[in-house]
Amino acid sequence: MEKGLTEVYCGTARGKTTLAMGQGLKAAIEGRSVIIIQFMKGKESQAMDFLQNLEKLDIKIFRFEKRETCYEELSEQEKAEEKQNILNGLNFARKVVVTQECDVLLLDEILGLLDSGIADADAMMEILKLKREPMHIIMTGRELPERLRCYVDCITTLTMEIPEGEEVNL
Repeated sequence: MEKGLTEVYCGTARGKTTLAMGQGLKAAIEGRSVIIIQFMKGKESQAMDFLQNLEKLDIKIFRFEKRETCYEELSEQEKAEEKQNILNGLNFARKVVVTQECDVLLLDEILGLLDSGIADADAMMEILKLKREPMHIIMTGRELPERLRCYVDCITTLTMEIPEGEEVNL
């Protein structure tokens, strides 16, 4: 039985989701089943819809957020409603890990739930503790808390160096 890794793509630079999606696509091409759960994506989420249209690949994409607006831009009432939707997504991720429903589980921007206060590190730790071989988990977000590092096999941190005098819009 092949050992399933837990990987994290984090950092302030762009490209974390792209790297993770590439890993998911590679796994699907190799005949493995892939589930992608996206968090905190807002309008950006449609960019990956093309993956669902690739015939013969076992890729399923789930989004639990109902609004297209970024979470930070919502009113307090809208945030409360959206938070419940996002927590439903987190519960679904837990169920996928427990039932071993796929070979590769990609939790896109799950670390953003920590940044926004929607979930805490204990919720992430619970999911990672439930992981069994040979499932492969890939998580993305800006920062991986120190207390979760012991549950992760590989951490790739993306950073961006901006040449002096240049501006970059992220």
